[in-house]
Amino acid sequence: MQKLITLLVFAMLALSLAGCHFVYTPDVQQGNLLDKKTVDQLKPGMTKHQVLVLMGTPSVSTPFDHSRWDYVSTQSHRGGPIKIRTLTLTFNNDVLARSEGDFFAEDATQLVKDAKRYNSGYPVNETKGDKDTSGSDKKSDGGLTPAGGGGH
Repeated sequence: MQKLITLLVFAMLALSLAGCHFVYTPDVQQGNLLDKKTVDQLKPGMTKHQVLVLMGTPSVSTPFDHSRWDYVSTQSHRGGPIKIRTLTLTFNNDVLARSEGDFFAEDATQLVKDAKRYNSGYPVNETKGDKDTSGSDKKSDGGLTPAGGGGH
């Protein structure tokens, strides 16, 4: 009986804490995260392939309208209101005709900085990729060979 009462007290305490938002709510970023420098490189007259290489795959590409690509990003900061950013590219005969949208509102550069902050712990040489074996990120072999490099 004592265990049942203790379990009920802890369950009620957990429910009350969850209801008061004491539980951590992470930031949620979904969709395309575009860099302003990349978007500034878009020029009317570029082909769809050139835009695809530059910008990446669009979030929305409808099968019924091949002349429109939408890049969409949503962000919610700690469970707050959702911010939606869009960039619409319109093509005419597979050539970029115009771009419009509000993707780079006042704090979009802060989003890019925040995204880079989360990738800082992974040791990647930007020029050689993650297969780079030089530098301090070499892995040891578990002590199977002597330090002198010779055999057993």
